[in-house]
Amino acid sequence: MLSMIDSAVAGAAPFLPVRLIVFPEFAHAAPVFPTAAELLEKLAITIPNEHTERLQQKAREHDVYIQSGSMLESDPKYPGHVFNATCLIGPSGILYKYRKVNTWIPYEVHTSPHDLPDYNEPLFPVADTPIGRLGCAICYDWLFPEAMRQLAMNGAEILIRVSAYMDPWGATDPMDWWTVINRARAIENMAYVVASNQGASLKFYPPYSWPGGSQVVDFDGRLLAQASPGPGERIVVAPVDISALRHERESRRGHHMLSHLRSEAYPTYKSHQYPPSLSNEPPSYETNNTRIDEAKKHFAQRSKTDIS
Repeated sequence: MLSMIDSAVAGAAPFLPVRLIVFPEFAHAAPVFPTAAELLEKLAITIPNEHTERLQQKAREHDVYIQSGSMLESDPKYPGHVFNATCLIGPSGILYKYRKVNTWIPYEVHTSPHDLPDYNEPLFPVADTPIGRLGCAICYDWLFPEAMRQLAMNGAEILIRVSAYMDPWGATDPMDWWTVINRARAIENMAYVVASNQGASLKFYPPYSWPGGSQVVDFDGRLLAQASPGPGERIVVAPVDISALRHERESRRGHHMLSHLRSEAYPTYKSHQYPPSLSNEPPSYETNNTRIDEAKKHFAQRSKTDIS
C-alpha cells in the first residue's frame, strides 16, 4: 500500500496534485475465520497501530489524506467484540475512525457500534480538512441511503466508500449495483463519491470473487473515472472540485435534496427495526440469522398494520 501511495502521487504529478487516497475494505486483513473469537485471537488489532503510523508518515511525506483500508479492530472498552474499522489519516495523524454500522449479515460477525447499548461515540463522523469535509462508510452501509444522508447532514462534501463488493452485484453488467449505488448516493446528497473496491480472484477469497472497478463520481452523478473491472491492483485518479460543489449547493434551488427533505414525512424511522434488541454479546452467524428472522417477522407485521 505504501508503494501504491508513492505511485499515485508520482503518476499524477504532471497533471494534478493528489490530495486524497482511498484503499478498499479488508486491505489490511480479511475476515477469514468464522467467529469473532477467532478473529480477535488471530487478526484483530487496536487502533492506532503500526499500520496507521506508517500511513501517517506517508501522509506527512506527500501532504495527502489517506482513507485506510479497513482493519479488524479490537477495543478493550468492548471486550469480545471485533469491529470492521477504517481511519482517515492526515499529516497530523488520525482525524476520525469509522466503524461499520451496517455489517453484511449473516456472514459478517463484526459488531455494529449501533448494536451496543452503552456505545456513546459518533456513528458517522466527518472531518473538516483543507481539501473539504470528508466522511466515510463501508461497503454494505451504502445500500442504506440513510447512512449517506446522515454523513451529508453532518457536513460531508466527499463521501468515501471503502468496499469489498463482490460478484454478481459488483462492477459489471447486468446488475452493476456498485455503479448504480455510487451514482445515486452522489445525486441524492449533492456530494462527490470516491469509492475504492477490492479486486481479488476467487482463489484468494472464496466463496466470492471481487470485481474492483474503483471509481470517482461527481455531485451530479457523472462518472469521472473508473478502474477496469477484474482482479488485481489499479490506480484511479480524478479531479474533485470542492469550490464547484460549494457553489452548486449555495446557488441551486431545484434538486437541492438536502434542504428539501421533509423529514417528518417518514414516521417509519421513529420505531426500531434492527436488530430486534441491543446486546453486549458479540454476534455470530447463528445469532445473526436468528435476528434476521425476528426482524423479518417484525417487518411483515408492521407492513400489514400500516396497510390496514
